[in-house]
Amino acid sequence: MKAVIVEDEHVAAQSLERLIKSVDEEIEILAVLPTVEESVEWFSQNTLPDVVFMDIHLADGDSFSIFEHVELQCPIIFTTAYDEYALKAFEVNSIDYLLKPINLKKLEKALDKLNRVSFDDNSDKVARLIRSFFQTQNVYQNSFLIPVKDKLIPVPADDIAFVYSEYKMAKIVCFNRQSYTMDISLNEFYKQLNPVQFFRANRQFIVSRRAVTDLSVWFDGKLLINLSVAAPEKIILSRARTAEFKNWYMSPRDSFS
Repeated sequence: MKAVIVEDEHVAAQSLERLIKSVDEEIEILAVLPTVEESVEWFSQNTLPDVVFMDIHLADGDSFSIFEHVELQCPIIFTTAYDEYALKAFEVNSIDYLLKPINLKKLEKALDKLNRVSFDDNSDKVARLIRSFFQTQNVYQNSFLIPVKDKLIPVPADDIAFVYSEYKMAKIVCFNRQSYTMDISLNEFYKQLNPVQFFRANRQFIVSRRAVTDLSVWFDGKLLINLSVAAPEKIILSRARTAEFKNWYMSPRDSFS
């Protein structure tokens, strides 16, 4: 059996690979893919594996974006930190999942199910299910309390123009040019934001829909995102994600409400 792991946390990916090998050392891990962009590229250029272990949140966006670019006609086993109750819909639709931290017995059960259950192409259904999951879960924050010296400063999400990674921490920049630093990674901060209001442009930047002024054509089919508030560096959108960005920007603003 050949497998691919889609996971942006290096330690989590290594742990999962060890667990898979402990269940069946004959399983070959073809690739470990940390981003949407790298996943789209790999699946576009390689033969599909027998199974994909896929995290929901990745370094540059959510994994449902992958299904918008490539057809994954193979079984998907999701790996996620979301609670079991919220993911019952996946189970009902014969899409298995593993809750983090991943348990060896549950991994064995998932692989056993994979061997017993026939698989039909359901890549469209997978994409719809993940979208539905995000639509029904209020996993985002409307405001944040940011520690500044001996105070906690309230910052509404609507006031945030963009967020970028600085020294592995999330640096928030508001429309009034005020900036704040939160001692969490950009990836962790992104999980708290409304995906209709904010877009993970790349590994370094999250942008607010309200802050986007226009786009400039860049090299090799890439786009430069221009904001109403000056960013510390150019925000480049890869060619693989331009369609996703356009769909996000043009989508109804209440589509996840």
